[in-house]
Amino acid sequence: MLDIQTVGLSPDYVPYLDGWALQRSVHTDVVAGTRPDTLLLLEHEPVYTAGARTARHERPTDGTPVVDVDRGGKITWHGPGQLVGYPIVRLREPVDVVAHVRRIEHLLIDVLRRFDVEGYRVEGRSGVWVRRPLGEDKVAAIGVRVQRGVTMHGFALNCANSLAGFRGIIPCGITDAGVTTLSEVAGAEIAPRDVVETVSRVFADDFAAVPA
Repeated sequence: MLDIQTVGLSPDYVPYLDGWALQRSVHTDVVAGTRPDTLLLLEHEPVYTAGARTARHERPTDGTPVVDVDRGGKITWHGPGQLVGYPIVRLREPVDVVAHVRRIEHLLIDVLRRFDVEGYRVEGRSGVWVRRPLGEDKVAAIGVRVQRGVTMHGFALNCANSLAGFRGIIPCGITDAGVTTLSEVAGAEIAPRDVVETVSRVFADDFAAVPA
């Protein structure tokens, strides 16, 4: 069973630190066995977050604040128009973090397919990518942490957000590819609110069929 909670969509954006505190609370309960596996879905207020591997030159150079977090990956941006998902789930032993990331990628590719967008994986790079006229762009980023066998953090699917927030950083440490949105690729406005039901259904069906 996967308990799916939508905890804040436009205009009720969730401040990042509030969302992080909620993650930690849910994580504690899942570890203790008092709550089922949970997926939190939301939109954040604008924020930069940086994983432990973020290099100094990848950060904003204009003094913009950055929240350092305990997930994998490097620096990224969250904000309005982007659907963020935090699957807080217990992994089977032996714990395989890479398999968890691949599973999220597979599910997001399925979500994109339902909007007639072809997403794919790129070897050696996490996230979901799409082919664009000038190459390939990332449409969904993934960064996770596993503690006591239970995951935290998750994915950010660019739906209808501005891409301006990515211009002042080196997103995910990648310099030879771009960033795009579902709306840009589909040629139509597709907001997080338009995607959340599909994401919920795809994740719920998968977790019901295959245990984490």
